[in-house]
Amino acid sequence: GDIVFVDLPEIGKVVSAGDDASVIESVKAASDIYSPVDGEIVEINNNLNDNAALINEKAESEGWIFKVKIIDNKQLENLMNSSDYEEFLKQE
Repeated sequence: GDIVFVDLPEIGKVVSAGDDASVIESVKAASDIYSPVDGEIVEINNNLNDNAALINEKAESEGWIFKVKIIDNKQLENLMNSSDYEEFLKQE
């Protein structure tokens, strides 16, 4: 469903891969957003406070939620690239 609210994390929060970092709410449900890597939240998208629909409309440009300063760059090797993610979505 359409995203209507985002509970942004605090800047400076230290997260581990798989930790709850944020929560998004749609008209039907609330879902946790997990950190993909170990690191520190260094920036949040305050534009989502006024317009959470940016996640629906421009997810890959203006709809980002938070930025993480990565502790271990080797963790990036475990993440999917865009083509891997597209393939994953087809399997769901």
